[in-house]
Amino acid sequence: MAQSALDEISDSGAFVRPASSFRQIISRHSNSEFPAESGRYHLYVSYACPWASRCLAYLNLKGLQNAISFSSVKPIWGRTKETDEHMGWIFPDSPTEVPGAEPDLLNGAKSIRELYEITSTNYTGRYTVPSSEIIRMFNTGFNNIAEYPTLNLYPTDLKAQIDKTNELIYASINNGVYKCGFAKKQEPYNEAAKQLYEALDKCEDILSKHRYLCGNTLTEADIRLFVTLIRFDEVYAVHFKCNKKLLREYPNLFNYTKDIFQIPGISSSVNMEHIKLHYYRSHPSINPFGVIPLGRDIDYSASHDRERFSA
Repeated sequence: MAQSALDEISDSGAFVRPASSFRQIISRHSNSEFPAESGRYHLYVSYACPWASRCLAYLNLKGLQNAISFSSVKPIWGRTKETDEHMGWIFPDSPTEVPGAEPDLLNGAKSIRELYEITSTNYTGRYTVPSSEIIRMFNTGFNNIAEYPTLNLYPTDLKAQIDKTNELIYASINNGVYKCGFAKKQEPYNEAAKQLYEALDKCEDILSKHRYLCGNTLTEADIRLFVTLIRFDEVYAVHFKCNKKLLREYPNLFNYTKDIFQIPGISSSVNMEHIKLHYYRSHPSINPFGVIPLGRDIDYSASHDRERFSA
């Protein structure tokens, strides 16, 4: 049976995210099975999905827009096949059906699920992407054709610090909000919320001393954290019950989010309309009537105080 994120609940009522199964690597080495060549690859994203959005952010930051094309699915999940009830990412029927979403002109697929089944006829897992590998490939694998080849978000001297920071961010924040939102029992929710806010408090403290998470240099860890923070007050605080404290109540995290948003190439990876449409209308078990809260319409292009640190 086809699976979605809503199916990954343990007997204890906790949300457990499985690992992605597609792990092939694109490399600029000439003998690579998948060489880095301009015009060879296409990126499928959802603006709503934080994991996919960080891939799009990398595409922009590295200046790969002319080398790698991309298209976005519709924000609201739909039936991926007539033969079962699976709900997932689907493409619009025309370029004008949903602003920001495009039909699949490469393979003619109607859903991301169909792309998986074209690749592997016996595939039975979730229809997702190994985005952690994709951002690493974008970081260095396409430097021979990137507009900004010297930008390195995973520098050798900071790898150990970035890896340690990533562990905290993924387990307690990126995935932590989902563990709060998809929990079906009180105890796993309480534990996930506790870990989430301990991690946010830790990041707030780090950012009181440095412009970015690993010092005064922008790194992969910052992009990983940003995609969750930009969705926090508009979605996770309400939809996923992460309401103990809002992002805008953290002075350093809030200004840091504005700082990252204003980096050229980042803001175009954020489509708040798609984000809100997806979360509030794709999870009927959480929000059965699909009512979308008004929100605060936060202006992340407003001034911030992060220039007080050198960068």
